[in-house]
Amino acid sequence: MEMSIARQLKNKVQSLVNHRLLKQGSVLEVRRWPNSPLIEIDLHLPHMPMQEWSEVPAIKFNVGNWHFRDYTPFGWDAETSTCSLLVDAAHSGPGSNWAKSLNMGDTVQYLKTETTHQSPHGTNLVVALGDNTSLAHLLALRQLTLPAIRFTSAILTDSHQTGSLLKSYFPWSPTLHFNEDALMQWLLNEQYCTEHTSFYLTGNKALVFRLRKVLHSLGHFNIKVKGFWG
Repeated sequence: MEMSIARQLKNKVQSLVNHRLLKQGSVLEVRRWPNSPLIEIDLHLPHMPMQEWSEVPAIKFNVGNWHFRDYTPFGWDAETSTCSLLVDAAHSGPGSNWAKSLNMGDTVQYLKTETTHQSPHGTNLVVALGDNTSLAHLLALRQLTLPAIRFTSAILTDSHQTGSLLKSYFPWSPTLHFNEDALMQWLLNEQYCTEHTSFYLTGNKALVFRLRKVLHSLGHFNIKVKGFWG
């Protein structure tokens, strides 16, 4: 069937926008965590000014057919223009399908880099709380926290397998919890100093809301939030 004039025009406009706005990078390696929904993706992004990152960044990737998804890079090296993504592909959708399809040598396209407006407090203890969807955000926040001993974290994860892999793949790992009640009880038991502790809540919006409610009940107000799911 002959392509309609409207479709031809749309394709021309899309090609023009892609050429002018989208930047490209390449996939260096893909590691699919066994029996876990997490996919670790190493990228070379030669046009990315990583030396300017002072807040946790988010890159808007073109995941196909004019669908864009924000992913947080972690473990970046500005000198080599390399970084990694850690994508939770448990949810079906364009972003998960894109992450699952990537292989070494593939080209990736991205529109721009945005900031999450989260940077570690200069002197306070930094406590990061999240879930599988926000692990990369948590890792990026740790990289920005100097010295690293001021950083501690806990996550709600989907399974013992993911938790075990997290501990084996990274020289440090957050405190792991496998149900929400355990995470909340841990938070109640820690008794963090109200004046000198800053909390960073990320992940599922419902989880973030409940964590903030618990922290407010304990008298904490140095809290920054970033919800990733509706």
